[in-house]
Amino acid sequence: MGQLKKRPGAVIVLYVLQAFLGIGAIGGGLMLLVDPSGEMMGMPVSVLERSPFDSFMIPGLLLLIIFGILPLAVLYGLVKKPDWRRYAGLGPFKVLHPAWTFSLYIGFGQIIWIMVQTYMMNAVSVVHVFYTCVGLLILAVTMLPPVQKYFMLDGSAERS
Repeated sequence: MGQLKKRPGAVIVLYVLQAFLGIGAIGGGLMLLVDPSGEMMGMPVSVLERSPFDSFMIPGLLLLIIFGILPLAVLYGLVKKPDWRRYAGLGPFKVLHPAWTFSLYIGFGQIIWIMVQTYMMNAVSVVHVFYTCVGLLILAVTMLPPVQKYFMLDGSAERS
């Protein structure tokens, strides 16, 4: 029955945000894995002086997996609403589909990632501001009442 609910425009916006983040992070992560010096992306390895890393290999791998693959997996969950009951324990929102909860986690994670990155690099660029805004938008759109209603699990409206 949940699949038959009309999809609000804000849900489409959430799909686009997750896809944008995931595809961009896969591209960026792969570039850093191919060239761990960061030169391909115009980032000198010297920006890592305040970090525990000697190259961009580990940050590239983290970017690829956490902000590339995971948002696309969340996007799949948001679009298809598969039976993810086994993941329900990973969040406090039992009446909402776990993909909705994971969308929040991706938004928070993105903001934290950028904050840590700017601290380690001791610099803030337009790219950092942009991707912080992407994280904030993911949070804001995920929290919109029509989005929450759309991801409410069948029968939970009667229980809440």
